[in-house]
Amino acid sequence: MACRYELKEILLTLDDLGLSLGGKAILSGVSACVRNVTRPGVLQGQIVGVLGPSGVGKTQLFRLLSGLSHPDRGRVLVGAKQQPVARGDVGVVAQAYPLFEHYSVLDNLMVAARQHGLSKAEARTQANAMLARFALQECASAYPATLSGGQRQRVAIAQQLIRPKPLLLMDEPFSGLDLAMVREVCALLAEISLHNEELTTVIVTHDINAALSIADTLWLLGRPRAPGGKTEGARIVHTIDLMERGLAWHPDVMHAPEFESTKREVEQRFAAL
Repeated sequence: MACRYELKEILLTLDDLGLSLGGKAILSGVSACVRNVTRPGVLQGQIVGVLGPSGVGKTQLFRLLSGLSHPDRGRVLVGAKQQPVARGDVGVVAQAYPLFEHYSVLDNLMVAARQHGLSKAEARTQANAMLARFALQECASAYPATLSGGQRQRVAIAQQLIRPKPLLLMDEPFSGLDLAMVREVCALLAEISLHNEELTTVIVTHDINAALSIADTLWLLGRPRAPGGKTEGARIVHTIDLMERGLAWHPDVMHAPEFESTKREVEQRFAAL
């Protein structure tokens, strides 16, 4: 099932991130990088799944990646130019999919476009293009309260992608969804990744199945124990390359024997995090 691919320039760097809150180490020595994945004849973005137990520090890592918080040490660099991340530089899709409830879907997207300096006419053009791309044309005049959860999610993603950004962060996009909806979201994320080669999507999730189905790389966040049993801040303790294993970019990957063996491996590692 393996596909041909190459790894090129670095698009995301986590450089020795450390963070303490209230005197407690939350993150310590978090280091990783994501390279531009290229495939013959395909525009291929990158998708990283971040897995870890509750309370391990995934939320704080999410905030550092988004520029909403600053580390005590280390840095996050984004894009081909490897610029330090700043608030507003990356797309952030929170779990609740916050939208302007008193604006229509079209107006929500236009507000996002206007915030990026587009004229009203340009904003409308971009918003309508996003409505078409995310199959939301019939919802253009609807208000967020009338949308399904899946529709709200698509609007929230469209808001973040209405102007090009190097990084899209998603917090628990599969939470509370049934199996059919999880597959629909995975298909949507796969479609998004095929539109921008330099877009890296980082998904924070508890759903091992979904992460294995959509990601090309997994980061397992855990808390190593120092000598004497003292718990250290969390870091990326395992990186699993799904491209190398032939498990990336296949819509029916869950039926592959390698999928089940990798899932068991992740579950075993997860239990020790």
